[in-house]
Amino acid sequence: MKIDLHCHTKYSYDASSSIEKIITYAKEVGLDGIAITDHENTNGWTEAIELGKKYNFLIILGEEIKTTKGDVLGLFLKKQIDGYKKDPRWVMEEIKKQGGLVIIPHPFHGAEGFKDDITKYLDLVDAIEVFNGRKPGTEHDDKAMEFAKQYNLGMTAGGDSHYYKGIGDTYVEFIGNAIEELKQAILNKQTKINGKKAPLIYIVTPLLSKIGLLKKN
Repeated sequence: MKIDLHCHTKYSYDASSSIEKIITYAKEVGLDGIAITDHENTNGWTEAIELGKKYNFLIILGEEIKTTKGDVLGLFLKKQIDGYKKDPRWVMEEIKKQGGLVIIPHPFHGAEGFKDDITKYLDLVDAIEVFNGRKPGTEHDDKAMEFAKQYNLGMTAGGDSHYYKGIGDTYVEFIGNAIEELKQAILNKQTKINGKKAPLIYIVTPLLSKIGLLKKN
């Protein structure tokens, strides 16, 4: 199955697309599922689960949380974590309490990278996002992949899309058809990473959304 593990919906402050538009487009371009990872909230979860059933589409519940040291991605969550600008270790421990996986997204991508030594958190980190479809250039992704290999961590990939047309170019593949099988594939380092960069226009979609120049879909 092909799954994009980093997607933002209209419930993120800097994104604009409806969950239904995201799912129908993702199916159209060949994905089998997505992770809903809105900034600091889980407001789209219930809707996403219902639409996932409607379209026979796998939905992974997640959240992207801005800590004092940078973003932490929680996947396979059960409830919202209110960790905005809190210590990353606290956020990671809260993810673990829910049986979720701790992912460091875009860890070396300049201003949006993780602002601390990740090795200090290896007792809690499950995987590294080794390919981010929205951030330009591949050198940071290469560094992330080398880091994951060096420390024997799982690998994930996601479009980090803030607009539905940014979905489909970046995803992980795994053998199976269930959420738990995907989780185990990440933990067992059995994911295949597929990625290419989205068109540059999608880099600025968060800004266009914030200032009202991007039509909501």
